[in-house]
Amino acid sequence: MQPYFFPYIGYFQLIRSVDRFVVYDNIKYTKKGWINRNRILQNGAPVWFSLPLMAGSDGLDIGARYLASDFKPESLLNRLHGTYRRAPCFEAVYQLAEGILRHPDPNLFAFLEYGLHRVCDHLGIQTEWVVSSRVPIDHDLKAQEKVIALCRAVGTDLYVNPIGGQSLYERAAFAEEGIELRFLQADPVEYRQFDAEFVPWLSILDVMMFNTVEEIQQRFLPGYTLL
Repeated sequence: MQPYFFPYIGYFQLIRSVDRFVVYDNIKYTKKGWINRNRILQNGAPVWFSLPLMAGSDGLDIGARYLASDFKPESLLNRLHGTYRRAPCFEAVYQLAEGILRHPDPNLFAFLEYGLHRVCDHLGIQTEWVVSSRVPIDHDLKAQEKVIALCRAVGTDLYVNPIGGQSLYERAAFAEEGIELRFLQADPVEYRQFDAEFVPWLSILDVMMFNTVEEIQQRFLPGYTLL
């Protein structure tokens, strides 16, 4: 799975649902995706917030990209403070976000992985992590073939992917290798966001600002279906 910047609740459901989570550092960075940006609530509407990156070739892997030298965490922290300061869980989540955004490593993969680990720790998710480049496979493989090779290398007979992967992966190809392919579909979630109309599927920051860890563990993390 690609690393994302404060991803939505479904990403953490996926991590929690498996025994071993493989995160990609040697996959191409994609523009206008979710790798270095996400959405938060602002004045009752979803707005983008992002990590600025140094200029780099479109062919570079995530692990070869870096944050811009003029990146200032204060800018994002000020936006979070202005947006969520009245949220019920603001203090603890703001401190968590501050610790992540002030992480000193400018490497994009290292920065994102650190943030994901910190959020998992906050939510009590203890799944084992594996970085893709450290798995002994042919890393020139692409797409489905690379995933199957990773599954074989780590010795699993079950691979779980987000629901969007239904258009990318074929159950028959995995079955030929003795691997069951399942897709995780997150259940719709809803919670109070101040007094505004609910906006779904925002960053995990939004979920954590309005819900205690216990509520997230009991209501949201188990809220998915494996297809």
